[in-house]
Amino acid sequence: MPHRHIHIGFDAKRAAQNKTGLGNYSRFVIRGLAKWAPNLRLYLFVPNAKKTKAMDGTDKLAAVTLRFPKSFFWRHCRALWRQWGVVGDAVYKKVKLFHGLTGELPWGLRAKGIKSVVTIHDLIFLRFPQYYSCIDRWIYHWKFRSACRRADRIIAVSECTKRDIMHFFGTAEEKISVVYQGCDEQFAQPTTENHRELVRRRYHLPERFVLYVGSIEERKNLLLLAQAQTQLPDEDITVIALGHQTAYAKKVRRYAEDHDLGHRFRMISGVAFADLPVFYQLAQAFVYPSRFEGFGIPMLEAITSGTPAIGCTGSSLEEAGGPSCLYVSPDDPAALAAALQRVLTDEALRAKMITDGHAYAQRFDPEKLTMQLLELYASVI
Repeated sequence: MPHRHIHIGFDAKRAAQNKTGLGNYSRFVIRGLAKWAPNLRLYLFVPNAKKTKAMDGTDKLAAVTLRFPKSFFWRHCRALWRQWGVVGDAVYKKVKLFHGLTGELPWGLRAKGIKSVVTIHDLIFLRFPQYYSCIDRWIYHWKFRSACRRADRIIAVSECTKRDIMHFFGTAEEKISVVYQGCDEQFAQPTTENHRELVRRRYHLPERFVLYVGSIEERKNLLLLAQAQTQLPDEDITVIALGHQTAYAKKVRRYAEDHDLGHRFRMISGVAFADLPVFYQLAQAFVYPSRFEGFGIPMLEAITSGTPAIGCTGSSLEEAGGPSCLYVSPDDPAALAAALQRVLTDEALRAKMITDGHAYAQRFDPEKLTMQLLELYASVI
């Protein structure tokens, strides 16, 4: 960046409140900038001072300052503060660039001479409207389309999302840059034997299991894995599915019970983030059967952890997992069963998938991605 002490503002609601997904991305960006761009001062605009537990130390970084609504009016109209109130505070703090980390931008930035960048993670609500209520689709469409129109530059988290922004919003290609998200660095670190044994006992894990990580909702298509499991000849393999359970989980559980999978198909919620690398590193394989993802961070977490991974075609999972992974149709349980059987039995294939996966994961090195983001900032400022 050309000048010292450049002030960057962020819509940090998700960084403060969400422990997964958008929150992880927000904290990843902020931590990278704090570590590798010492000339920046990072102002995180957080609507509720009482809801910051998800920060997990991000708010303690030397370059980071949290800003909350101060007046009685803004404290009681936090949604409006995010849309309008932050701009006055950004001007007061001499913010040169405002980054909407989760698809939204406050109104009035341009009038105050503040440049803006917005990250769009996905447009799944347009690709698969059946998964969203009518009001949610309308709100998301209005917010994201408006942010893309008003932003000086748009960040897409994958080439897949970039294509969707161009297709649905008619945005010019030159306005959009793809800057990937990396995963937490702890996934690249070998876990200790003590930690592994602790996790095995705490969650009663079997010796051999196939792992899924993600919300258990219809779009994530976990039922495909249950259907594939019934076609595996090895009955010793258990599926362990980690994630928040929605009503869709009942459908998956009912299928597992009706097909005598019993204790061999387990869904677990509330796993501590610190235990996730252990699950990946203990698993024989990772499967992500999602129909559509803006990026698909669990695929990257798997290959970074040294776990052979299988994803589904049709969205961005090939970008997240790379050519070392196997991919099947999200509607073909037989193909998934065949892919799983190969991964579980072919040691040469497993070794190649692990080695090539580690190599592919290097392109998501946090420092490299932060440098790409800084280049984009510099082009805007």
